This record gives sequence, C-alpha cells and structure tokens, in this order.
Amino acid sequence: MNAMRNLKVMAAYRGTAYHGFQRQENAVGVQNIIEEKLGYITDSAVKINGCSRTDTGVHANEYCFSFETEHKIPCGNIVRGMNSLLPDDISILSCEEADPDFHARYSCTAKEYLYLILNRPCKDPFLADLALHYPYALDVPLLEKISQDFVGTHDFTSFCGTANQKEDSIRRIEYFKIQKCENFVKFLVKGDGFLYNMVRIMVGTLIFINEGKLAPDSIPQILAAKNRDLAGKTIQAHGLYLNRVFY
Repeated sequence: MNAMRNLKVMAAYRGTAYHGFQRQENAVGVQNIIEEKLGYITDSAVKINGCSRTDTGVHANEYCFSFETEHKIPCGNIVRGMNSLLPDDISILSCEEADPDFHARYSCTAKEYLYLILNRPCKDPFLADLALHYPYALDVPLLEKISQDFVGTHDFTSFCGTANQKEDSIRRIEYFKIQKCENFVKFLVKGDGFLYNMVRIMVGTLIFINEGKLAPDSIPQILAAKNRDLAGKTIQAHGLYLNRVFY
C-alpha cells in the first residue's frame, strides 16, 4: 500500500455556469467537476476540501483546495492532466505536496475578495457575467474614505445575509481599497473571514451611500445596530471574485 499524500492545489474558475463551488446534489458546483476529473486521474474516489464556499455566479482568480491520495502521480502531471480534462471555465494553476495536517479551509489565515464594476454609460456584452455594469458616476475618493469604517474588528451581523446569519459574526478586516482604472472600479477587501454575502452587502452599502440613499457617516451606526435591514442592498454576484487566499 502506498503512503497517503496530502496535496495542496490552486485553481481558478469562472463561476457563471455553476451553483457555487460546493458540491451539489441537484445542481452542478465546481467541486463536482473537479472531484470527477481527479477521480479519473487517480482511479479512485476523491473528496476535496475547499478553502471557501462561493455563491452561484461568483468567480475565483485564486482558489485553494486540498485532498489526500495514495496515487504516486507527480504534481506536475496532475496539473497537466486536470487541465486537459476540465472545461474551459476551470483551470488548475499549481499543485504541491503539503504537510499531513494542512487543510485548505482551516489552515487559511485570510482571504482577499475583489468586486469589479464596469463604470461607464454603455455596457460591454463581453463582460456581461464578469463585471457589474454601473452607468452612473462613482465618487471613488469619497467611497475610499468611507470604506475605512469597515477596517478593524467588528460584529458584521448587519452585513450578513439573513438566511445564513451565524452566532459568531465577529470578523477582522485588514484593508478595504477602492481603485479606479480607466472604465473599471475595483473594490478590494482582505479579512480573516467573511459571512454569507458580506462583501456583496458591503459594496452594496457603499453604492447606496454614493446614490444618497444612506448618509456618508452611517456605517459605524449600521455596524453597531446589528440589523441587516439598515445596510444597503446585496449587490449582484457576477462582479465578485475570490481574488487571493493566504496561508
């Protein structure tokens, strides 16, 4: 019997066609596809551990998963073999041997999310599922300043989708950056963890402030209230990317 190996794999995917990353019984998640192809390569049933759940339509520029196998296939062959079998909207970026106790989810120390907005009057048909089209002016310097109210350790109950609120809603946000690049506005947020829909609600709240629907100084009060009804809308999923994971 071969020794058990624990492998750390980095992937990227376009989430448009999938019901999130997590394995689904009655729909197709990214995990379903990856496990099927890994099973073919290793000639065995494979169950992977993902670093995060992502919602339907959300993308990943960098996603980590780990799995155990007794197969001796080299890591480089896993990358090449998987990329020859996977559909064009999923890619394996790297594979390496990991410590036996490494777990893609529980070993992760932080994540960075990107929310991408196409900010111009006309939409782009080639970006329909990759960036949110927002045709109105965005006051980037103002939103950058306001977004700093999210930075630090807070109870983010007000910024959690009500269907999946957890008892532990304390999270630490390391930074919140907003960058204007030609016709795009990028919202980058790094934290030690995120609640259900948290980034989408944070960006949606900033959009409400930009539109005058909420006061510029309202975020501290919304955080303190622990009331989802006081925050902005849950902005669309297709502009969201899991951008980086940290270990």
